[in-house]
Amino acid sequence: MGQVALPELKAHKYSPRLSTAVIAAGGTLGILIPPSVPLVIYAIITEQNIAKLFLAAFIPGIIAAIGYMVVIGIIARIRPEEAPRGDRFTWGQRLQALGETWPVLLIFAVVIGGIYGGLFTPTEAASIGTIATGFVAWTSGGLKGRGFLECMYGAAGATGMIFLILLGADVLNVFLALTQVNTELAKWVVGMNLHPLMVVFTIIAIYLVLGCIMDSLSMILLTVPMFFPIIMGIDIWGMDAESKAIWFGIVALMVVEIGLITPPVGMNVFIISNLAKDVPMKETFKYIVPFLISDLIRITAIVFFPSITLVALKIFT
Repeated sequence: MGQVALPELKAHKYSPRLSTAVIAAGGTLGILIPPSVPLVIYAIITEQNIAKLFLAAFIPGIIAAIGYMVVIGIIARIRPEEAPRGDRFTWGQRLQALGETWPVLLIFAVVIGGIYGGLFTPTEAASIGTIATGFVAWTSGGLKGRGFLECMYGAAGATGMIFLILLGADVLNVFLALTQVNTELAKWVVGMNLHPLMVVFTIIAIYLVLGCIMDSLSMILLTVPMFFPIIMGIDIWGMDAESKAIWFGIVALMVVEIGLITPPVGMNVFIISNLAKDVPMKETFKYIVPFLISDLIRITAIVFFPSITLVALKIFT
């Protein structure tokens, strides 16, 4: 997305540091909005229904997107030079532009519909979406000749860079697993004999700290087996076992999502900084702060009002 969005934002004279922060923060939404691989991993570890977790994630994901839009709107009004106004378009022009995106909307409908209809798994859906998107790009001329070579070079460079980051994260994950730091943290939480809500906030705080040094998938794999039994063993707002398991999954995924943009090691920020070499990383982190505040408000709301995550289950099941 950075390779696609950054040139457009630059062409419309948006602030480089705001542009990188928006893309880095927006990239965290994928972990929560279905189809989400980390959500599937959580469901497998805790033996929960994947479809129900996907349903529960929709409203928090939409709230997250709205919260980010509010942050951007506030920044644009306080500092209009950071996000200058563009040309106005009539509703007819907008609808015409939307109509031209029908191949993307069709691919989205097939991928999401196929998952919820049980036609294929999320991994198979990703493959189908990739092939369909590649076909659309080829028929429109974007993947022919020089465009195809640039696409391959860009994908190879970005993949190599991301895998180097992941390799470093894996080395650290092995260290944490061997030293049993995560197990000791779980024991520490249990031994504190805190109020159930304080237990939840302590676990959230631990996730925020781990998010600074670990990647999201590793956090889920290493911590959920320890924290999940703790959550299931305490009473939180009188929820039944299934509701509590689904609610905690959404809360954990949201906190893990924040780890992708928290300093000093936010993987999304590292990736976007590699693409926008003219923007200092500290400037991106500075503009990430308002998005982090939005995330913390959302997490607090979902902790105190679990129905935000469970209302979709009651409506569709």
